[in-house]
Amino acid sequence: MTLQLKVPKIACSACVNTVTKAVQSVDPAATVAADTKTKIVRIETNKSEAVIKDAIAKAGYPAA
Repeated sequence: MTLQLKVPKIACSACVNTVTKAVQSVDPAATVAADTKTKIVRIETNKSEAVIKDAIAKAGYPAA
């Protein structure tokens, strides 16, 4: 499934890397694409949206 989340605190490539690692910690097969201008993160995953949002929030980037 594809999730599209608004992550207001994502601002640079290091932020993208942190969010990607957080997502892949709960779903190693997930793919993450982030746009730092629009603050939109697209995630291809088999995990639920709640699990993904929780992992991102724990990394310091709460998602809307």
